Amino acid sequence: MPDEIRVVIADDHPIFRQGLRQIIEREPQLNVIGEAGDGQTALERIATLRPEVVILDIEMPRMDGFGVARSLLKQRLAVEIIFLTVHNDEAFFNEALAMGAKGYVLKDSAVIDIVSAIRAVMSGQHYVSPALTSYLVTGRRPASAVKPRISLDLLTPTERHILKLLAEYKTSKEIAEWLHISPHTVQTHRKNICAKLGLEGSHALMKFALEHKSQL
Repeated sequence: MPDEIRVVIADDHPIFRQGLRQIIEREPQLNVIGEAGDGQTALERIATLRPEVVILDIEMPRMDGFGVARSLLKQRLAVEIIFLTVHNDEAFFNEALAMGAKGYVLKDSAVIDIVSAIRAVMSGQHYVSPALTSYLVTGRRPASAVKPRISLDLLTPTERHILKLLAEYKTSKEIAEWLHISPHTVQTHRKNICAKLGLEGSHALMKFALEHKSQL
């Protein structure tokens, strides 16, 4: 482990970033060398500053945390990734692992977990918030957290195709270009999918797409 571990924090809530920074910098060996409030800025900061560790919020404007991680992999930038998230379900967790992340920290416990997560990933180990331990041990979520199965048969072939592209992290603009339709039409399809499946909230559709990726 190096004498100094340089860290970049990417989260769109400045007060949360400030709190994390204060906790991290209490440790003599840890140094926060940069911050970002959106994914695109985070990517630029990482490429320029070359930290050992980046702490990425999954949900950010301009590019989400998974998008940043994909870009880091493509550019072959050597940096350990710790994802921050409010999600404690298997779809997001498995996707984080697929991105090569060694850390997965729930925001609710980030104040307690973050320093341990940094030290673990820098030692070549994985770190996951203890709240997810039961999932890791059993390989499944508690029965109370399992949602009723929703039938994809409610969707048209075009709607299913859009869901599949969403699960591949395509933006509405990219989906429009792929399907040769307008971005407005894509947004209409997205609204219709949400209405048919009873989905609410800005990230509900993406979460659903990830959870049902293998069925699309």
